[in-house]
Amino acid sequence: MGAALRGWRLPAPGARRRGCRPRHGGPGAGRRLLLSQLFQPLNLQAGGEAAGEGRSGEPTCRSQRLMLQAGLVHPAGPGCYCLLPPTVRAMEKLVRVVDEEMRAVGGQKLNMPSLCSAELWRASGRWDRMGPELFRLADRHGKGYCLGPTHEEAVTELVAAQSGLSYKQLPLRLYQVTRKFRDEPKPRFGLLRSREFYMKDMYTFDASEEAARQTYDLVCDAYRSLFHCLGLPFVKVRAATGSIGGTVSHEFQLPADIGEDRLVVCPGGHFAANVETLNGEQTSCPTCGEKLTETRGIEVGHTFYLGTKYSSVSNAVFYSPENKPQLAEMGCYGLGVTRILAASIEVLSTEDSIRWPSLIAPYQLCFIPPKRGSKEEEEEGAVLLERVYDDLAEALPHLAGDSVLDDRTQLTIGKRLKDAKKLGYPYVVIAGKRVCEDPPVFEVWNQNAGQVLFLTKEGVIELLSKVQVP
Repeated sequence: MGAALRGWRLPAPGARRRGCRPRHGGPGAGRRLLLSQLFQPLNLQAGGEAAGEGRSGEPTCRSQRLMLQAGLVHPAGPGCYCLLPPTVRAMEKLVRVVDEEMRAVGGQKLNMPSLCSAELWRASGRWDRMGPELFRLADRHGKGYCLGPTHEEAVTELVAAQSGLSYKQLPLRLYQVTRKFRDEPKPRFGLLRSREFYMKDMYTFDASEEAARQTYDLVCDAYRSLFHCLGLPFVKVRAATGSIGGTVSHEFQLPADIGEDRLVVCPGGHFAANVETLNGEQTSCPTCGEKLTETRGIEVGHTFYLGTKYSSVSNAVFYSPENKPQLAEMGCYGLGVTRILAASIEVLSTEDSIRWPSLIAPYQLCFIPPKRGSKEEEEEGAVLLERVYDDLAEALPHLAGDSVLDDRTQLTIGKRLKDAKKLGYPYVVIAGKRVCEDPPVFEVWNQNAGQVLFLTKEGVIELLSKVQVP
């Protein structure tokens, strides 16, 4: 061992270790993202997966159909999907926005195992209460586990293991963004009701019920901020606590015709509830007396005040100012990350064109050069557009990796623009007929605003300087 160590030398200062790729310098053709090279199998022709059922025999909806056509997901089995690179980009952006909101309320990110002990779940009573929706398995030694749909038991056991937890360390707000599993009897609607999905789940520990309820309001406000930031129409409704338990619960719903939850909403905004929480046939608002409106929604977030339901089982205690052990007051807060992606497409898109929340679109920009052999190409329209691409990457580095060049120049500009609309790029920059002018003028489509602008290179860069990327 000593000889081996003697033969090893520290690299010289500034030397690059083998296997570590250097960061690229200035912009250039080697850095352009070409549509033809992206792993995004397109099926944009009318029909395709547009029939009533997907390949796995599941009922489909607008978001599922559009995501299949756009090469965003690929079915791997009932309720299971491969998330293809553009979807992973959108999800990573969404997670960064979620992280920002969770940090703003004091959240600390961790990661817990997907394999959850059956022993812990039996102790909480959920092993039996969850029924067949729980994926159960045993290891080679016969020890039982489940694939976690949520992690209340695991996180409470983790906190309980910290034997010297002081009231000074509270509130404690722990969260993760991980894969979750649920053995859905009838998976449907793509990522809206799947067996494997990504969820952000936060678990909070407070010193008193009053403090826990303040935390509850704080996290609900963070959820409101998130959905406002994404530009998604949502409603917060009173909800049942279900198998998770607790005494107070709310859902964050995106109103949609294909939503599985029936909701009642006061037109004045004084009251909203999932119908499963209503006593009898409640038809009027308990606050103002107005007739309640019924609608349907897609649940994208759920919050619970748990009290000591789980802390009492695991003996998750902290020490008070009098140095006496007290059970922590808990809450848990879920956000369906992959469900938000699909639900956003469901509520914002048209029947044949994806519309993303601008902040989390996989790519912000699509550049469309002239058709091969056209007058615009002969007038160096393609070169001029590539120069805009490169100058934009230099002037706005945060957009350098968010720009795609549609190099399928055998197709007309019109065909590629139609595809760009279907794929949901927030902005499309085209080298059309006016690129031959002096100075060259580019056609810019602002998809989400429904605007078409004609701008010089400087105008394009100024317009896009306002685009945010998480």
